Order: sequence, then C-alpha cells, then structure tokens
Amino acid sequence: MADPNKGTKITLYWLSESRSHRILWLLEALHLTYELKIYHRGPDKLAPRELKEIHPLGKSPLLGVQRANSDGKPTILAESGVIIEYLLDHFGDNADKPLVPARYKAGQEGQVGEETEEWMRYRYYMHYAEGSLMPFLVMQLVMDTVKNPPDVPFFVKPIPRMVASQVEKAFLTRNIEANLQFLEDQLKTSPNGGPYICGSELSGADIMMSFPVIAMSGRVDLNTFPLLAKYADKLQQEEGYKSAVRKIEEVDGKFQASL
Repeated sequence: MADPNKGTKITLYWLSESRSHRILWLLEALHLTYELKIYHRGPDKLAPRELKEIHPLGKSPLLGVQRANSDGKPTILAESGVIIEYLLDHFGDNADKPLVPARYKAGQEGQVGEETEEWMRYRYYMHYAEGSLMPFLVMQLVMDTVKNPPDVPFFVKPIPRMVASQVEKAFLTRNIEANLQFLEDQLKTSPNGGPYICGSELSGADIMMSFPVIAMSGRVDLNTFPLLAKYADKLQQEEGYKSAVRKIEEVDGKFQASL
C-alpha cells in the first residue's frame, strides 16, 4: 500500500481555541500520519512562550515537515492559508474527493479569464477568511473584553463600556453585518446550488472558512442568515472535522471551537 505521507514526517503544533483546528481537519481529510503537539492558552488567553521556540511570532497553527530519514531540522510553515495550500499541493490526491476545484473550463486550459467560478471562489475564500472576515471578529472580541475589563474598579467600568459601544456603533457592527449578508448571498448563489461556498463539493476553502464561521456561529445570532447557519452546522458534520474533534478529545479531554 502506498505511503500517504510520501516519506514525510509531519508535526502539527496545535493550540487550544485557535485556528489550528482546521489544519488538523485537513490532515485527517488527507489521511495523513502526523505527530500532534498540544499547547494551551494561559490565563491571559495568549499562546504559551514555548511556541516561540518553534516560530519567532509564537503563534499557531504551525506545521513541521521533513523527510522521514532526514536528521536536519524540519521546515516550519506558519499561517493557515499557506499550510493548507502546501498540504493540498503535496498530498491533495489523498483526499476521498478533490479539495481543489478544477481551475479551467474544459478546453480552455491556461487561458486568462477562463477559470471556473468554483476555482475563482476557492482562491478568493482562501484569502478572504483572514484578510476580510477575521479582523472584524477579532476586533469584536477585543471590544467584548474592553466592556468587561478585569481588575478595574466598578465605578470606572462604565467608561470603557461606553467607548467600546461607540466603536461598535460607528464601525464594527455594520461591517460584521455586511460580511454576514455577503456570505449569505454567496451561499445563495453558490455554483450548482451549493451547499458549500465554492459549489456542490467540500473544498480547502471551506476548511479555511470553518474557523471564523463556526466560532462566529457561537457568538452571533444567525437567525436572519439561515443559509450561513446551515453552512456552519454542515461544516461541523463533515467526517474530517468530527475526526479532528475526536482526536483532540482523546489526547486532551475536551475540544472547544472558539475565538
């Protein structure tokens, strides 16, 4: 039987309540063998300093790859989009179904402007998840913290709450709602009726989108965005996602999708 790892040793540096879970999902979906190293956030909700020994920024996810018979240091990959594209480039043929849509329309290979809608969406959402959507969600998380600051006298708390509320009113809420409506409309017009963001089949872009969509579904009322709510539920029912959850529960006792 062929080695799905193609002679490669893979290590995932996984952090609780982080974007790293979608990398674990992809590793499971690609039927890869890997070492899982688990890290936990401290009381300050920040990543532990040990991750800086792996990468200078000390963030997660991080993926180490090296030839199985190599004595050198592994190549360390950072950033979810880079990791997903790297894994799909090298191991995408392991998936039960292709996770990258066909790039060109039949007979139009290599022609500018003849890319399929599925592929153009795939490329877009691989960047949209972190470039457009996540900044607003992270800012909302910051505002939630500002509204309930620890170790602040009760008579001072109304001040940061007022400031955070003004930021939400003037900037944040409308941008988050605009993105929610955008995603609802995109799912409504997904090729071949969806139900995934790029069409009728799961793609790497759905895995990339899974963290903000699933985490957001636990914090934002999606009743007015029924397709987006259904999409969040569907992603969590994917076998690769559930397999990744079971893996964490086995080795760490619990799993929580969170911002």
